[in-house]
Amino acid sequence: MLSRSYPLLLSLFLLSFETYSSKHNQNPMLNKQFKSLVILLGLLAALLPLTVSAAPALNPENTIYLDLPSGRVVIQMLPNIAPRHAARIKELTRKGFYDGLTFHRVIPGFMAQTGDPLGDGSGGSGQELKAEFSRMQHIRGTVSMARASDPNSADSQFFICFAPAPFLDGKYTVWGQVVSGMEFVDKIKAGSQYNNGTVSNPTIIVRMKVAADVKPRDSAHPQLPPQN
Repeated sequence: MLSRSYPLLLSLFLLSFETYSSKHNQNPMLNKQFKSLVILLGLLAALLPLTVSAAPALNPENTIYLDLPSGRVVIQMLPNIAPRHAARIKELTRKGFYDGLTFHRVIPGFMAQTGDPLGDGSGGSGQELKAEFSRMQHIRGTVSMARASDPNSADSQFFICFAPAPFLDGKYTVWGQVVSGMEFVDKIKAGSQYNNGTVSNPTIIVRMKVAADVKPRDSAHPQLPPQN
């Protein structure tokens, strides 16, 4: 909307300046330079719609609502990058598997890990997945699968990156990206890097839903319990 009106605003500003300068007999050379600057800005603004476009709407079937005590985190899944992992995450989500689970391992400045029904990093759903490593980078908000030393040992546990972690690239399966709500991820209770991020009284997942399964009213106004 702004990009469409910007050239018009610049034109009106130029017209106003010409009117002002003609009345006040401004320096002609200064006027010429100013006009050139405004025209250049107008041309750049006209090109703006060609280079900037609105973000595409999220596909509800490939969008996860991760509700935390502090608010909702929206995750865009990447089924084109990790189809088996995306499908399994959705399957477990629809079974309510993640509801009430904790972020049992949280290292400040690195990542927050969840998805373990045992709450100590040793549990899972009982179905391991073959790795789907890709060229996707681990940046702030990346959602990736946790695993043991075996590349094909990912199950239900995943982590969300607080910051870029390039040393993980190509070694862990990226299946999603946080598109809103990272401020709530930042509020997840952290452990310490000195104890491998183990958290006492950890933050829980209030509930986790596939967006396609959520009613519009609940989607717009999730009813979350107050944060302790």
